[in-house]
Amino acid sequence: MKTIISNIRFIQSSLFILFFIPAVSMAHGPQFSELVERYSPAVVNISTITKQKPSRPYAQKSEQIPDILRHFFGDSNGQRYEQAPRREKNSLGSGFIISEDGFIVTNNHVVKDADKIIVRLSDRRELEATLIGADTRSDLAVLKIEANHLPTVKLGDSDRLRVGEWVLAIGSPFGFDYSASAGIVSAKRRSLPNESHENYVPFIQTDVAINPGNSGGPLFNLEGEVIGINSMIYSRSGGFMGLSFAIPVNVAKEVVKQLRNKGFVERGWLGVIIQEVNRDLAESFGLDKPQGALVAQVLPGSPAQAAGLETGDIITRFDNKEVVLSSDLPYLVGSMPVGKRVKISLVRRGKKKTIHFKIGALPRHGDEQVAARSQPTEALPNRLSITVVNTAGAVEVAKVERGGVGASMGLQPGMVITMIGNQGTDSVDKFDQIVQNLPNNRLIPIRIIQNGMASFLAFKLSQ
Repeated sequence: MKTIISNIRFIQSSLFILFFIPAVSMAHGPQFSELVERYSPAVVNISTITKQKPSRPYAQKSEQIPDILRHFFGDSNGQRYEQAPRREKNSLGSGFIISEDGFIVTNNHVVKDADKIIVRLSDRRELEATLIGADTRSDLAVLKIEANHLPTVKLGDSDRLRVGEWVLAIGSPFGFDYSASAGIVSAKRRSLPNESHENYVPFIQTDVAINPGNSGGPLFNLEGEVIGINSMIYSRSGGFMGLSFAIPVNVAKEVVKQLRNKGFVERGWLGVIIQEVNRDLAESFGLDKPQGALVAQVLPGSPAQAAGLETGDIITRFDNKEVVLSSDLPYLVGSMPVGKRVKISLVRRGKKKTIHFKIGALPRHGDEQVAARSQPTEALPNRLSITVVNTAGAVEVAKVERGGVGASMGLQPGMVITMIGNQGTDSVDKFDQIVQNLPNNRLIPIRIIQNGMASFLAFKLSQ
């Protein structure tokens, strides 16, 4: 009996050691000390000087200025002097050295419009940098300083990054040089359109503490490889609130290569305006589940038009790669070399279809096209409880009745309706005919244009 009890106690103590020790070691978390010590010398502080244009606070016409005050504002002929001297605006960010001879990567917004760029190294040297090239669509820029034998970082593979993996940022938040902060990857392939509603970057989302001044700095994995470039945060206060976003290094590699070679970035172009496929739209288009990129508009003269893409097509695969979210498509297209022929799988009017497409070159600047309005011909309120008028090749919403179907789906006066179901609404008569024949209790897609942007909605009629 004693022997059995003794053995039980031994087993219990062994289990205690087996399970307790790992718990203690995990409580300490990963160690970043060696990583920081080895690679922080390759991280730089970047400051810029921008000479602002002189302001003219008193820009009134001379005849509007009383005679008694006129000598304060200009000469007797009414010529006004500049009232404020040229001022200098300083901005602060981070960057990292990618070559021993002084090439540096940072964010475009850190150096945008700068008249002078100063790079401060870990040995406290301050060198003026030359802007080699910048790309607004990816928010990346390449700088060059005149120096040799500089410490460099090692670039990793962001495609291998996994959600939950530990990562470390080094930068200059609020000007505090070489600050390190750690966290985990909380999501991948985040869609964050820029001011032009473009999205060519599948962002890495982390909970690493990032603040103003960290922009352009590196995001490391535990192997000491740069897997991202810290770019932005989501915040209601201006400071860190638990969500930060980094540009994947695999995106940066190609951008940096092109900026170094030719000073600008050339991207593949399809020439469509797309939107996400939600549950209602998926049902209205006959899909089993929400997936793909819905083509809301095919731009005239684009490669998409030449390839035969149509409004209402849902792209599900591009170059044999699955398009799960609409945000997957711009990056897939943009990363393709111009002139390459690829295969596109899509769903058109409920049927699967494959087309072949030749990648075009994304225009560096584009113009919006606005449809001209024709003479209005008004239609009476219909089953959608809206009034429409003729416009160029479509109908425009003139009035929305409160509490009706149109109001519930978000239609507003000024919106242009170009398609209901799979039929074009090129006139008031055609629109009224289509609406009167719509089935009940079934989701139906409707294509609208608002402020020059096309998109689809889904609605259901009960009577």
